[in-house]
Amino acid sequence: MPELKDMLIPVEGNIRDALTIIDANAQGTGFVVNEDAQVLGLLTDGDIRRAFINHGKDLKTPIAEVMQSQFTSLPMTATPEQINGLLSDRIRHIPLLDEAGKVVDFASRTRTRRIPIMEPLLGGNELAYVSECVRTNWISSQGRFVRDFERMMGEFHGMPHALAVSNGTVALHLALDALGVGEGDEVIVPDLTFAASINSIIYAGATPVIVDVDDTWSISTEAIRAAITPHTKAIMPVHLYGYPCDMIDIQAIAKEFNLLVIEDNAEGLGTTLNGQLTATFGDAATFSFFGNKTVTTGEGGMIFFKDKKHYEHAAVLRDHGMSKTKKYWHNYVGYNYRMTNLQAAIGVAQMERIDDILHKKCTIGKVYNDLLADVEELILPPNSSEVRNTYWLYTLLVNDKKTNLSRDEIIKKLLQNGIEARPVFFPLHVMPPYVNFAKGEYPNTDYISRQGLSLPSSVGLTEVQQEDVCRALKGVFKVRELMKG
Repeated sequence: MPELKDMLIPVEGNIRDALTIIDANAQGTGFVVNEDAQVLGLLTDGDIRRAFINHGKDLKTPIAEVMQSQFTSLPMTATPEQINGLLSDRIRHIPLLDEAGKVVDFASRTRTRRIPIMEPLLGGNELAYVSECVRTNWISSQGRFVRDFERMMGEFHGMPHALAVSNGTVALHLALDALGVGEGDEVIVPDLTFAASINSIIYAGATPVIVDVDDTWSISTEAIRAAITPHTKAIMPVHLYGYPCDMIDIQAIAKEFNLLVIEDNAEGLGTTLNGQLTATFGDAATFSFFGNKTVTTGEGGMIFFKDKKHYEHAAVLRDHGMSKTKKYWHNYVGYNYRMTNLQAAIGVAQMERIDDILHKKCTIGKVYNDLLADVEELILPPNSSEVRNTYWLYTLLVNDKKTNLSRDEIIKKLLQNGIEARPVFFPLHVMPPYVNFAKGEYPNTDYISRQGLSLPSSVGLTEVQQEDVCRALKGVFKVRELMKG
């Protein structure tokens, strides 16, 4: 958030000086003051725009000629109720003055709050079910909620073999292991993904093969075909940011070359392609239920298997490789990858509201798309009539052909407005652990990674908050445009 000093515009300056200050504070406005810090007026980017268009002013015009001399202010002793009673869409910044009329602070709609990029919505039975776990002493991996969570996830997707695990990364590793992917095998993975995808392949002892994404930001099927060798064992498509990969073509490729498909659906819960839910196409599919996911258990994950034998083998490996019929007898070197009853209790409560959650996520995406449709400096997320995008994070691109503002500058300016935004993932091929798995060029991933920007996308996000986000985002571009003169 900007400090008071960032809001002050010396009256002796010109419009260019004022725009420099307004651009830096990212608020779209500033308080015009004399040398004694007494507020003489208010100046906004809108005032400057009207001065250019309606009155023929230019960047050299003195500030005193264009500022608003009539403005709203309050004494420093004003109560929060008084301040909030005046703040509105029209009055968004109020200077707070001492007895001598000097500005000593200011209030705004975003100065006392922050819109996070993502936070869980725990307004259902989460507390009641966790309390039941504590009350009954069923807090480890034994308990009804683990079984209920597996059943509810499986039923929602129409998948009979669902296995709850401790997080999304181990879900990927266990899926690969249970399917027999290991040393000497190659697994094709997209360059644009969170590192858990490639890490799980390395854990399994296999070799990741990094390929570029296409214009939907998903793994390129052309790149998949080009990367297949006699050692290729599997493809790991990642349904990034809630948008599905081209699973129809990927399934065809897998059938043609006898390859396994492991869907990384950490960000795609509820997403559909031609009416079919992601996580139902591959030989296995995995989920993450980290705190920022569409459905959360705090930490946690799940695996779907098409084949019952793979599911049963994974269930043994998940529990230390221990026999299901002979206690403490280990048939395999296994893992402790179990989900606790406490985690699953939260997941069950979340799944009770899954339809409402997904409806809200889709609505968030639609509202952003509508509000930002006319902003030429932005490239909106991929869209298709064949797809239901669940917008895990509403992510778009900064159009470098229409603005000289960098993505990181925009993130900084949004934060000054109390809005948390994030860059997208770094390409795998540029990070030290993975450079040896990269071959060739990755132009699409490089561009998306450099220009990609994620906006607040929590299930509990209100439309008013979305309007605030979009107003701030548009304001950043308007000020920069005015500075061109």
